[in-house]
Amino acid sequence: MEASAKARGTGIAKRSPEYVAKKMEEGKAVIAVLPDGTWVGFCYIEVWGHEEFVANSGLIVSPEYRKSGTAKRIKQTIFNLSRERYPNAKIFGLTTGLAVMKINSDLGYEPVTYSELTDDEEFWAGCKSCVNYDILMSKERKNCMCTAMLYDPADHYEPKETSEEFKKNSKIYERFMKIKHGRLAGLFRKKENGGGGIKPKSLFQIFFNL
Repeated sequence: MEASAKARGTGIAKRSPEYVAKKMEEGKAVIAVLPDGTWVGFCYIEVWGHEEFVANSGLIVSPEYRKSGTAKRIKQTIFNLSRERYPNAKIFGLTTGLAVMKINSDLGYEPVTYSELTDDEEFWAGCKSCVNYDILMSKERKNCMCTAMLYDPADHYEPKETSEEFKKNSKIYERFMKIKHGRLAGLFRKKENGGGGIKPKSLFQIFFNL
């Protein structure tokens, strides 16, 4: 997972092998394999805020099986498992990738502000291993390079609606993500150098939590 994140140039909330192994033992993981036992991919469930929130974390697909639909199948399976085990929990994710945003949209997730995510300190402590942690803290945990997405079982659109919305606005999302990353990185550099911050436009706030 760490090597994959480095290759993509993105951050990761790094967990110990023991932590990930425990998720498997508890039945809170999905492992994709071929009939001959070849490992293909993986994802696991994390529970936060006294089971109020669930995160589907650590999605990884073996390089030779990427762009084959495997990631989508793993995400669908771990999503179904999360709904089965924690039917009342809000399922959320943080991602810097447009491809993962699309998969999430196909499942019924919607972009939200960070304030709608868990306030569990243990969850946010996991971001300390991310290369963007300083940016997260400089924004008082209200924003970072990742886009927050949420599925609320008590109040959500149908997957078809969120998927069509994403498809309709995918080019806009891609453009705003680039602008967001540029602005946040620039803001952080200015703060490091003792300069003033940048006040983002309201349109960015609506779509990407700036």
